[in-house]
Order: sequence, then C-alpha cells, then structure tokens
Amino acid sequence: MKAGIVGLPNVGKSTLFNCLSNAKAQSANFPFCTIEPNIGVVNVPDARLSALESIVNPERVMPATVDIVDIAGLVKGASKGEGLGNKFLANIRETDAIIHVLRCFDNDNIVHVDTDINPVRDKETIDIELQIKDLESVEKRLERVKKAARTGDKLAQKELVILNKVKESLESAVSVREIALDKSDREAYVKTLQLLTDKPVLYVCNVDEASAKDGNDYVTQVKEAVKNEEAEVIVLAVATEADITELDTFEERQMFLEDLGLDEAGASKLIRAAYKLLNLQTYFTAGVKEVRAWTINIGDTAPQAAGVIHTDFERGFIRAEVMKYDDYVTLGSEAKVKEAGKLAVEGKEYIVQDGDIMNFRFNV
Repeated sequence: MKAGIVGLPNVGKSTLFNCLSNAKAQSANFPFCTIEPNIGVVNVPDARLSALESIVNPERVMPATVDIVDIAGLVKGASKGEGLGNKFLANIRETDAIIHVLRCFDNDNIVHVDTDINPVRDKETIDIELQIKDLESVEKRLERVKKAARTGDKLAQKELVILNKVKESLESAVSVREIALDKSDREAYVKTLQLLTDKPVLYVCNVDEASAKDGNDYVTQVKEAVKNEEAEVIVLAVATEADITELDTFEERQMFLEDLGLDEAGASKLIRAAYKLLNLQTYFTAGVKEVRAWTINIGDTAPQAAGVIHTDFERGFIRAEVMKYDDYVTLGSEAKVKEAGKLAVEGKEYIVQDGDIMNFRFNV
C-alpha cells in the first residue's frame, strides 16, 4: 500500500519526503528536481509499542510501516504531456492514496511556477489535470459499454448510467471521490478503472515556521476550498521539520518542538494520517522475542490478520486469542489478563480491531 506525495514543482514535496523517510531524495530550488519517483518505507509512530515494550522487555521491537512515494511535480497541461505529465500521471496511478502538498508560505527566494502564492489555485491546477486524464479513461470505457448496452445487456446498461454520471461530474470539474454513488456501484463500475481522482487525498499545507502551530490565511483558504471533500488538512512547516530531523537527540528535538508550541513532530501526525488514509490499522503480537505491530486493512478478519504473519497461519487457522490493549497495559501481563477473564477466544468471523493483541492457533 503506497501513498504518493504530489503537488506543483517547488512546493516542498521532496523536502517532506526526506523528512518522513530520511531517504534523502534530491531537493533543490528548480522545477522537476524529482524525475524518477523515490520510495521510502516509513515507520508509523505508535506510543502503544513503547508501552508494550516496557511491560514485555522483548529482544526487539518492530513498528508498522507505510510506503511513501515522492512523485515529480506536475504543471498545467500535464494531461496533454506538458512537463513530465504522462510519467507523473502514471506514477500517481500506481499509488493507493494521495498526499497533496500545497505551498502556504511566502518566500521570494523560492520560485513559484506561477510567480505568486495561491494554494487554492495550485490545488485546482492539479485537480483539473487529474480530472482530464480520468475523463479520457471514462470515455474509453464508455465506448465499449455503449456497444454492449445496445444489445440489451442489463449489466452494461447499469454501468452506462453510472459512467455517464461520472463523466458529467468530471466535465463539471468534480473529482470522482466527491461523486455520490452507492458503495456497490462504485466497487463494481468505478474502482476497476483506477481513476486518479477517486483516490483518497490528504492535503498538507506547507507553512513557514511562524505558522506551524496555528496556520495562516493561506491555510484558511485551503480548508474552505476542500470542506466538501471529506479530506483531512494537516498544517506542516516542512523546512522546520527537516531541521528537527537533523538534531542528534530526542531531547533536542523535543525542545525545538516545545519552542514552536507543538507537542509532537508534524511529520508523525502526517504518517499516522497517511496510514489511516490507506484504510490500514494495527494489531500487535507481544512476546519476549519480539513485540511487533502488524499492518492489516480495516475490516480484516482474524484469519486474514493471521495471514499477514504467514500464509500457513491463515490456511490452517483454528482460533485467535485476543486481548484488548487497554486491558493488557492496565493489568500488566497476559497471565493477569487471563486471570481477569478478559482474554477472548475468537473464530474465523471475528473482525480485528485496531490495537488488539493477538495469539493464533493453527494447524496445517
């Protein structure tokens, strides 16, 4: 599961990527500095791991991770091949969610491709290019569906109605994720097209250091512009966050954050938000060899969760022993959770909840 960082050139995408992944993607003050997408595997910050570590004292601790992709900057006309347009759009299609970085700071020393700062216009520039590309995909599909519908194919006739609705919305500059569709219709007729504007999006307002805590007028404009999208907006002073990651000790980083009036690094909040955006959640295993956070989809069953550890666990699943995180931390051990009657034995239908601590029984 990958989240792709997108935006116009010179809005801070690669600096943010470096901040998140420490992969040191090239960052410079000129358009198209990023050409090939950079991929970083980023640990998901989770205070629950530290609490479990203090109780179990394991040999090692393994956090959950999420893949972050730094994609080349897009410009007006990308859908027609301008700049790195076609390559950029192909890279977005390969991701599962979008982190859209918007420049929300003034700095005459950092050039903007449209000369002045206007994050709402910048957002619309990218939206339009993605919508145009999606419109091409929908129209191609419509050509085939219309032929089948004319023969009396009921499923094709239903798809025709849905795709025409999507087409009309895109022509009105409405992204696919904003279109009111039944979940079943979206799954059957839209998801298979892998449309760019159907991907969930998280907006990152890149601000200056002074605006890191409370934002600024640019951020207010962005929030107003996206209020109907059900999208989260995060305020991040990307250059400042990059400086924080360069500090040697945790104590130094915390002092820097406190000076800014922040309780934690914005990058940590962003990673957790991206994890959630990808429809992911965490369950834990806790033993003396290892305390580990395992990544699963929200809604996964116990056998599916077991399969993340090993396919044999899913294939030969018998049952899962489940402890709630709060019970485990409060009582202090698996034995005490059992004594208190709070260890549940669950079968194949159990839907795993975020934070569950699990043991699996299986036979192959």
